[in-house]
Amino acid sequence: MTLRHVACFAWNDDTGPADIRRVEAMLAALPEQIPEIRSYSFGRDVGIREGSLDFAVVADFDDAEGWRAYQQHPGHRAVLDEMLGLARQRVSVQYECDS
Repeated sequence: MTLRHVACFAWNDDTGPADIRRVEAMLAALPEQIPEIRSYSFGRDVGIREGSLDFAVVADFDDAEGWRAYQQHPGHRAVLDEMLGLARQRVSVQYECDS
């Protein structure tokens, strides 16, 4: 089994393209910093459904301990602090899957 973490964000009205590019660069660096990450992807909503949030992060871990290590890692904490400062909403879910 794999533990999958999905986090979605809705940006503040004043969050601009440069802010999002900065977040994407920070996120792209995390898999090299955090060995517990098994799979990692993120991206901007493509705008095909009204009511969707603006951005998503999907990360896979071997288990809950790997997810906890990710949550506590200073690199992840820095990205999360940055994202929370730019977002008006954040939702997340962790679930087990076969992939």
